[in-house]
Amino acid sequence: MITFVALGILLWLLGLSLSSPEGFLQAASIMDGFFAKFIMWGILTALAYHAVGGIRHMLMDFGYLPETLEMGTRSAQAAFGITVVLSILAGVLVW
Repeated sequence: MITFVALGILLWLLGLSLSSPEGFLQAASIMDGFFAKFIMWGILTALAYHAVGGIRHMLMDFGYLPETLEMGTRSAQAAFGITVVLSILAGVLVW
């Protein structure tokens, strides 16, 4: 559900920014606020977590990661670590 709301926000901002030069300036002014930047950072963090988790599951499905409890725990910890790094990079990108 939250994914659809995030997608709606992103598509609305994209449509506004591409509508006209004035629309681009309006979208840029919306993104100047702290709250908008925080929401965008949250969306990018959730997207990164989703992508990293998807890659993790694809590696497990293809047999590159054995399906044991230890490997599942290690790959989940690695996925969280990679997501934290990507979240920090998204924060640098947004701010």
